[in-house]
Parts: sequence; structure tokens; C-alpha cells
Amino acid sequence: MSSYKELLAEREHLEEQLQAAFKIERENVLEEIMRKMSAHRITLDEIRGRPAASPGLAAKYRDPATGNEWSGRGRPPRWITESPDRSRFLVKTSGTALSKIKV
Repeated sequence: MSSYKELLAEREHLEEQLQAAFKIERENVLEEIMRKMSAHRITLDEIRGRPAASPGLAAKYRDPATGNEWSGRGRPPRWITESPDRSRFLVKTSGTALSKIKV
């Protein structure tokens, strides 16, 4: 039967081995995750759960001084809230689909 001091020394040695094995295993898992993310074109934003930008949402307002745009959804930016008349920020459209049809 082993003495108490021998068992403590053995436990300490085993804990060191566990830490080393865990570090190696962790590195292997990270490499595998990065390889799979790259192969499947997965981004960190997708993993974090951030929604992708909506490509179909066009700007409704534009700041003429900076060129910053706002779709009209969500919290309005400071440059438009400071103005009493939002119509001066409206993005000018080239016309409707009907006006482009030649008769």
C-alpha cells in the first residue's frame, strides 16, 4: 500500500498529464473547427448568431454632407433626427418601372 505522500505526488503528476493532454486535444479541436469553417465558408458572425445584412433593403435617406445612408427602419441616425424636415434627405429615384417603358 502506498503512503499518503506518494499518493499526493502521484495525483500531482496525473494532473500535470491531464493538463498537457487537454491542451493538445484543445488545439486539435480548434484546428478541426477552423478547417471545417473554411471548407464550408462559415463566418464567425454566423456562429455568433448575428443576422446577415439584408441586401434587398435600399436606402431611403442620405446625408448630403457625409454620404451616410439610412433605410428608414430602426433607430434614426443623429444627422436626420436633428433636422425638422426629413424630406431634404430623401434619396432621389430615377423613376418608376412604368416611366421607363417607351410607347
